[in-house]
Amino acid sequence: MNGEVSNRARQSVEVFVTLYVFWVLLNGSLAIDTLAIGVLVAFVIAALFRDSLSFLSQFRISPRSLWASVQFGLYFLKELLVANVKLAAIVLSPSLPIKPGIVKVRTRLKSRMGRLLLANSITLTPGTLTVELEGEWLYIHWVTVEADDIDGATSRIVAGFERHLEVMYG
Repeated sequence: MNGEVSNRARQSVEVFVTLYVFWVLLNGSLAIDTLAIGVLVAFVIAALFRDSLSFLSQFRISPRSLWASVQFGLYFLKELLVANVKLAAIVLSPSLPIKPGIVKVRTRLKSRMGRLLLANSITLTPGTLTVELEGEWLYIHWVTVEADDIDGATSRIVAGFERHLEVMYG
């Protein structure tokens, strides 16, 4: 019982800190009134969502996972840039060379938060959209289907993100 209470308190603090950091970053102001409102809003949301809303809730804290987080961020930025260039080339091409479709891919990630970050990373990358996440399976709308078998699509879409997320979340 006592361990459960401390775990819930830790999760509430994680949610509060995450929300407050985003508040400060999004507002871009260190004015006292902005910071005070941020504390109030983050506290209310953290109180309402005590079961954790934080990407830190299942994060494995270790030097290796912190380094994997940096690598994940850099990999995501690279994929974002590459996908934007590819999509721009498609849009600017007079023949509009698209081959849309929904592909089924598999993830090895066990953690809910790891799978959620994977799905969101895929969705945020232009040309792909996570349609459904069901256990180990993700259904992805792909503007230019390059592989329609599960292993090929998983390798093209999921593997790069998953390599880092496995270290971070398991």
